[in-house]
Amino acid sequence: MSFTIAIIGRPNVGKSTLFNRLVGQKLALVDDMPGVTRDRREGEAKLGDLHFTIIDTAGLDEGPKGSLTARMQEQTETAIALADALFFVIDARIGLTPADRAFADFARRADKPVLLLANKSEGKHGELGAMESYALGLGDPIQISAEHGEGMGELYDALSRIVPESEDEDDEREETDEERANRPIRVAIVGRPNAGKSTLINHLLGEERLLTSPEAGTTRDSIAVEIEHKGRSFRVFDTAGLRRRSRIEEKLEKLSVADALRAVRFAEVVVLMMDAQHRFEEQDLRIADLVEREGRALVLAVNKWDLMEAQPGQISMLRRDADHWLPQVAGVPIVAVSGLMGEGIDRLMQAIVEAYAVWNRRVPTSALNRWFEGAIANNPPPAVSGRRLKLNYITQTKARPPSFVLFCSRADAIPQSYLRYLTNSMRETFELPGTPVRITLREKANPFAHKRKRPN
Repeated sequence: MSFTIAIIGRPNVGKSTLFNRLVGQKLALVDDMPGVTRDRREGEAKLGDLHFTIIDTAGLDEGPKGSLTARMQEQTETAIALADALFFVIDARIGLTPADRAFADFARRADKPVLLLANKSEGKHGELGAMESYALGLGDPIQISAEHGEGMGELYDALSRIVPESEDEDDEREETDEERANRPIRVAIVGRPNAGKSTLINHLLGEERLLTSPEAGTTRDSIAVEIEHKGRSFRVFDTAGLRRRSRIEEKLEKLSVADALRAVRFAEVVVLMMDAQHRFEEQDLRIADLVEREGRALVLAVNKWDLMEAQPGQISMLRRDADHWLPQVAGVPIVAVSGLMGEGIDRLMQAIVEAYAVWNRRVPTSALNRWFEGAIANNPPPAVSGRRLKLNYITQTKARPPSFVLFCSRADAIPQSYLRYLTNSMRETFELPGTPVRITLREKANPFAHKRKRPN
């Protein structure tokens, strides 16, 4: 029997949008008006390599017995009874409401695993609303955007701990902490068409597992393969080549590109492959920027290096070029390889392992604030409109990628240039090369704001 998950929450928090994304098609009607969903709807969902049954439900609401609202509530309660686990969804942009708190108690009484999903988490307001949801007592919120597909990798990680292996597996025991730590690193190989992605993976496998051809566009689907390299497991996704949108005409290629973008979102480390003779072209930079915005660890692989004429200082030149063209991921690992000849493969795999470790890194709060005090002392924030900006303290909220909240006054007045200074200083101090670093600004509450000014 399939593992079943029910999506619950108050009306208009994005349950049907999440349902459509997980089943891969628009089965459920979606509208800004609350209460569009009335009956429960089931579908076969897929997230990465996880397969399960998903149930979309009406928004949890109260109504007189026998009313339409009450019957919708009964449908939701039936879905909860049928489910093995629950997705409790809140709207992070609005923050917690009394209804969220009441229905959180309802979810707890179901006595089933509950994953708290803070939907619509894109942007500053979503970040703050997600932090409020800790008060529900349902564990760490998973920040997602069902509409834009953000946070699906984090949802996969949480879901993989509760969804059992397929029924044809004889061993149904729970995964141990050691096994979880040794879980394969998810790696997506991306790049422009004909950069040599499939050839590289074939060399890693030691067999012609993936079709290769001099003709660009041979790969259409995102193919996942399991690879063992020096005792470490990897799940590697070969993807279709990514061209500029204006050059994509065929519907099949559009679907292939969408599949490649999904592979990036499910990956933990993304390897951007470039042709050594045509490196750092505009599309390469666009792909790298996409990976940074998705918050994935990045490794640059310059392929077909065997075709380059040997000259002194070429590797140093690659390093300078990477830092020049990609300042948003300063220090990103860059490796010269030849997928056809097998050159540089060990260095590439080691770079993937190291980038994964950096992506998961947590900085102790005490060390973080010692650095913070020194960074401010060395370069104080500028005055804006004649008033000094006050930066209070900073704390890390999560890893994958390293994300921090900076408490300050007048958050909207802090220049982006000063945030870049803090980010680069943090990278250097705590050895965070290449990985995306997120700094969210949050204003401290003014303790005197509620007091009225005395009349003159």
